[in-house]
Amino acid sequence: MKLIIKNVFILDPENNISSNGTVYIENGVFSAPFEPDSDTRIIDGSGLTAAPGLVDLHVHLRDPGQTQKEDILSGCRAAAAGGVTSLLAMPNTVPAVDSPETVSYILEKAKGADAHVYAVGAITKGLKSETPTDIEALYKAGISALSDDGYPVKNTAYMVDAMRTAARLGIPVTAHCEDPYLAGGKINEGEISEMLGVKGMPRAAEDAGTAREISLAAAYDLPVHICHVSTYTSADMIRDAKKRGVKVTAETAPHYLMLTEKELLRKDADYRMNPPLRTEKDRLAMIKALCDGTIDAIATDHAPHTPEEKSDFVSAPNGSVGMETSFAAAYTVLVDGGYLTEAQLIEKMSSNPAKILGIKAGTLSVGAPADIFLYAKEKWTVEPDRLHGKSRNTPFKGLTLSAKVKLTVCGGKIVYSEL
Repeated sequence: MKLIIKNVFILDPENNISSNGTVYIENGVFSAPFEPDSDTRIIDGSGLTAAPGLVDLHVHLRDPGQTQKEDILSGCRAAAAGGVTSLLAMPNTVPAVDSPETVSYILEKAKGADAHVYAVGAITKGLKSETPTDIEALYKAGISALSDDGYPVKNTAYMVDAMRTAARLGIPVTAHCEDPYLAGGKINEGEISEMLGVKGMPRAAEDAGTAREISLAAAYDLPVHICHVSTYTSADMIRDAKKRGVKVTAETAPHYLMLTEKELLRKDADYRMNPPLRTEKDRLAMIKALCDGTIDAIATDHAPHTPEEKSDFVSAPNGSVGMETSFAAAYTVLVDGGYLTEAQLIEKMSSNPAKILGIKAGTLSVGAPADIFLYAKEKWTVEPDRLHGKSRNTPFKGLTLSAKVKLTVCGGKIVYSEL
């Protein structure tokens, strides 16, 4: 099928395009203008903005092993509904992504999905920091990154070896920064944790992990990507490292931009994640870090759990779903708030993460994969029961957001439409 999207406002930061126009798609890629024929679908994009499909660097698809929470196909349906056309699937599945067979399973199943799935290989077997994986074998099977996300790599030597191998193979290492000996709490350590009588997780747990990874990147002149930054102190360390030329990139998540630990007063486990929601000072620091380039990307840390698992405030597992709301939430905070332009937001959610991952995405250039989404500046309220994934544990429930995804095209195929 050929596709023409006419009368649309085109926003392509990579090509410095910000104007009304027409988008042409043929054979799964963006093409030069062509005359429509009987095989061409024409979409009127009047009043809408077209931008490169979003690239989410941090997603938990729960497949294999925990498909009651999410699976590859359902997760990608949620992605499509949020304008996400490429996603990086973390390795804390059951079994973990520590063998070529598991990598092959994920990539094979993803062939029928509504988004491009890039698999992350585990750095250590079972994410236990005890035995390193065969990274070369995982790479040959098709991984696109390395991480033990969900857990820090306790053995520093294993982390350095992974960074060296990844740099040689041309793939990123994404680091879950947490000192396990300081961690273990349920929510941010501070006034709210004391008020609720719930064990807190100190910011030092994240900061110590961030400091270690930056130190390794600096000492060995190797790149590292810092996951889900949530503290102003970690942001300060990353900012300083970049000024010194350290090869570090970083991401934060929409919930750290919009919400704070005060949400925990609801005693609702949907607001519990790791790292936890922090203070207003931290929230504003994440925004500042995005604005000045300290933090390169916005990712979701999409982490589905069943309602039964999330029913108890203290014992529930950490994590929240986020792909379907990520663009709308970030737009509401950052664009409506006057912090970023729409083009800058697209950079943080599309072109920058595509560069970090090293994939062909984040652009509407002729010949590039036809991954694109259309959105309207339209207010809508997040209703969990209307989300497209299997799980409903969103921290944005009941909030009114100010941008709405209307159409998503992945590889030239319409995978989501409200038009």
